[in-house]
Order: sequence, then structure tokens, then C-alpha cells
Amino acid sequence: MKCTDERYKTLLKINNVIIKQNSKEALFLSLSRELKNVLKHDRFSINIYNGQSKTLSYFTTADGVIPREISWNNRPLSEASIARAVIEERKMIVIENLSDYASWPSAAAMVKSGLQGTIACPLIIRNEIFGSLHLSFRKTPPDIAELARFVQELSSQVAIAVDSMLAQTRLMVLNENLQEQKNFLLRQEKERYQTGNFFYNSSVMKEIMTQVKMVADTDASVLITGETGTGKDYIARCIHSFNPNRDGLFVKVSCPALSSSLFESELFGHAKGAFTGAHAKRKGRFEMAEGGTVFLDEIGDLPVSLQAKLLQVLQEKTIERVGDSKPMRLNVRIIAATNRTPEQLLSGNNFRTDLFYRINTVSLAIPPLRDRLQDIPLLIEKISRMESDKMNRPYPKYSNCAIDFMCNYSWPGNVRELENLIKRMIILFPGQEVRKEKLENILSAPKPDCAGVIEPAGRESWPGLDIVEKKHIEETLALTSGKVSGEKGAAQLLRIPRSTLLYRMRKHGIVPGDYKQACSH
Repeated sequence: MKCTDERYKTLLKINNVIIKQNSKEALFLSLSRELKNVLKHDRFSINIYNGQSKTLSYFTTADGVIPREISWNNRPLSEASIARAVIEERKMIVIENLSDYASWPSAAAMVKSGLQGTIACPLIIRNEIFGSLHLSFRKTPPDIAELARFVQELSSQVAIAVDSMLAQTRLMVLNENLQEQKNFLLRQEKERYQTGNFFYNSSVMKEIMTQVKMVADTDASVLITGETGTGKDYIARCIHSFNPNRDGLFVKVSCPALSSSLFESELFGHAKGAFTGAHAKRKGRFEMAEGGTVFLDEIGDLPVSLQAKLLQVLQEKTIERVGDSKPMRLNVRIIAATNRTPEQLLSGNNFRTDLFYRINTVSLAIPPLRDRLQDIPLLIEKISRMESDKMNRPYPKYSNCAIDFMCNYSWPGNVRELENLIKRMIILFPGQEVRKEKLENILSAPKPDCAGVIEPAGRESWPGLDIVEKKHIEETLALTSGKVSGEKGAAQLLRIPRSTLLYRMRKHGIVPGDYKQACSH
């Protein structure tokens, strides 16, 4: 390395070689190969320094002579004498005779392996030292001082290449971890919302699921209405899972949680520097759902001031990130849900009619649990088994009266309340029999007995109650001309929920139409 021009040609060649590598191993081996042509070294290694733990590790491996005493694992800086001197002093070290440093453990190990001289140079980026480069020789070159100056010039190139490769490796690992987490969450979502886990037995839910399958094949907007806990979220996911674009993401947006200041950024994304704190470009919910579904949950709670912005996006099917004037075309399915009826939604001036008609191409009204009593026994059985498997606990057995009680309870929280109750019973009474009294205490409900009427205090049964109950219902239906619910209906006169009356009528084989005919004669 006697000519300056030759030195720079070598540096340029090495630079061209190392910038083409895409892995730590390929970078290290290419660098070692090119340096060997010039320096004729017998050992080459790169150490990575962790300033927090004060430890060293190899960048990838070492090439050439491998001293057995030098560990391949992470090792304390204190045990690496030569690297320690380089890193602590932030200066290159040139040792012509390693035997003169036999008191240093790493130098002694190198001498034992037949090495005589070494060059060690710090790797520094942004004034931070993050490692060291080592070249060693069986026979110290006579021009080692000249070679050391070349290595010092080379070290800045190596530092940049190694630092970039470490950053790229960290980024790849991070991306892999994020992809694994994403896949895990998607699997969890799919397992949780499998259509086979949506249990129903009632004719009304069978009809709704028929409609779900019909509308799922289209790209029409759907409005799902129903009380809290009836399963609107589940129905929305069913529509998505039955759609040909089900491989796209299902992105849920909780409308009540959207603040006015972050509405556009959350839904449409923002460009880098769009506002204070926008350090990078960010995709919004609509862009994330490209080719999939956006689920606008509780859209009735979206402030009127934000409804106009949403309407414009749905009409034009384009979005613009905050701080970016370039519009992007949208290809997403819109499903919205609200716990209000359409009449309630449009009453007053709290919801725009044009937005309502935009999202209400197809409407699905999910009935409350109290209006589909046939589903309750099936739900109890299926949810008990599922939650029991998750908790690894035996599920309790419910007495007939307990089942009857749950079939007559009004369930203001609907299926969600029933699910939470079942989880609680598995926790509190695993494998035990659950009687009606336990449920009464937990639900704080009126205390009807198995037949659905209020018990006299201190009595567990009433002989002939079924006969008395049937007669009482028949007489009431005769008075109302067979009218079951509504103003002056039988349920109102008996002061019991409509669902309870319908259940009792089915149990006794009472047909309300018979009483309309009887009254007309």
C-alpha cells in the first residue's frame, strides 16, 4: 500500500462492494475478502459494543484464526482487553508484538493461537462509539504503520456500512414481529368472531342471517340497528366474512371516541409535518381498510359537525390526508351501527338525513334477547362450553327452574349481559349445580317462580299453579280480544313483559287468534 492513488482505488472498490450487500453475513465476508487482497491478514473480526450492558458481541462471525479462549457469546467489556482499550480511549491501537501484552487475556489468547501483530480501530457514528474493527497477523507486516493509516481511513466507511446493516436488521426484526403480532390479532379476531360461534335458534334470527348472507355478496352500505349487546358488531363481521373481499381488513371505528380535533387524522390519515407532533406519514382508518370493510360503530353518536365531512367522503369515495392535497380513491365497504331506531336517529336535528340515506341502503334490525327466547337455552349451552374451555374450568349445571328463570329475565344488556353472567358463574360455581335463587341474587331481578308468577313470601311452590296461570291468561286475552301487547294489551294488564307472556302462552298451548274469533261472535 505504497501509493496514495492505489489506496483510494482500494477504498473505492471496497465501498462499491459493501454497499451492494443485503445481510450481515454477506457484508462481513465481502469486506474480509477484499481486505485480504490488500492487507494479507490472518484474522478479521468486528465487535459490536453495547454501552448500556457494557458487553461485546461479534457483528456476525470472525474470519481466519479463531482463538479458543475468546468467547463467541456476549462477553463483558472488561474481559476483552484490546477492544476495551480501543473503546474506552476511542483511539486506534497498533501492536507489533502481542507477546509484549501477555498480561492482557485477549492478547495472550491470540499469541497462543499463533498471532503476532494486530490493528484495532474504533467504529464511530455520530460521535458515538458502537464497536471495533480488528485485523491480526501471524507475522507482523513490516509496513504495519502504513497499513494502520489505511485501516483508519477505511474504518469510517465500515462504520457507516455496519451501522446501516444493524439498523436494517433491527427494522427487519421489528417488521417481522409486527407482522406476527398482526397475524396473531387477526387470528384471534377470526376465532372470536367465527360465524359458527354466532348461536341462534329463533326464527327471527334465522331470517336475519338469511338477509346477512344476501347482502354480504354486494357492496351495498348496511345500517344495523339494535339495543346495546344484541350482537351488531358480530353481524357486521359476519357480513364482512361472507363477502368476496373478506381477505381485506375489517376496521372498526368507534364514533363516540372520535374527537373533533382528531377526526380527519384518525379516519383519513395525515402527511408528515401536517401539524405539531406529526413526525411521520400516517394511514387513516379508511386507507387501512382498502379492499375491506369500515365499520362505523354507534354512528348515531357522531357529532353533527363531523357528519358532513363523513358524508362527503362517502359520496365522492375519495379521501385526502391532512396536510396533503392529493386525493386517493376509496374501495371500502361501509357498515354502520347504532343502538337507536331509525325514527329515534332522525328525530330532532341530531343526525343528517342525507347521511342516513347514504348509509341505509340495507337495514338490519337486531331484536333484543327478550324477543327471541328460543335462543337463550342454546346460548347458555354454547357459551358455557366455550368459556369453560378458555378458563379450563368445568361449567356449572343449571336446574330447570334456573333455565326457566333466565328465559324469563328481561336481559337489559342482551347477549352481552348473558355472556358476562355465564363467565361469572363458571368462575364462582365451577362444576356445581346453579339454582334459581343464586341467579336471582346476582341479577337482582323480581323473583318469579318456575311458572313465571310472583311467589307468596316464604313458599317454594303452589299446587295447581299451571292450571291457575293458564286460566288467568285465557281470561285476560278474552278481555283484550286476543291483543297480546301494546296499549291495553294482555301483557300490560298482567303487568309482565311481552316476552314472558308469549313464553307462557307457548308453554300452555294458547293461541291468541282463538280469542279474537271468540270475541267476534
